[in-house]
Amino acid sequence: MSEGRSLLKKAIPKLSEMHEEISAFLGKETLFEGKMTFRGVFRLDGKFEGEIFESGTLIVGESAHIKGKIGVKTIIINGHVEGELRAVERVEIHSTGKFFGILITPALIINEGGIFDGHCKMETGFQDEEELHPRPKNLNPPLSIS
Repeated sequence: MSEGRSLLKKAIPKLSEMHEEISAFLGKETLFEGKMTFRGVFRLDGKFEGEIFESGTLIVGESAHIKGKIGVKTIIINGHVEGELRAVERVEIHSTGKFFGILITPALIINEGGIFDGHCKMETGFQDEEELHPRPKNLNPPLSIS
């Protein structure tokens, strides 16, 4: 029986071990609207509305509220995130975290108490923007007039 426990412990991935220091920070009294890119680890505790793209690790603090389109390597959600999210490596929704929207990632971890309400597509590698935001096909093409 102890072998089963040992195997089970090895199969559970460790959550968000930080190997880098936080390189940028927006406090809880901060409001930011627009487009943002960053390298390394960015912690957001305030409000953000807009786009975050081609970025590293985003830590969403408990007091944070994010709405928009997000493209990051990894995201750790402790606050509120709403919109379209693409994470190249992984998404972690911790016990106080809430995500509402469309999620594309190869790895998703939701802790007990975490909320996910939306659509999830589990995939690795992203070819282009069209793959992330497909446009509906024209079901009734226009008639040609000769």
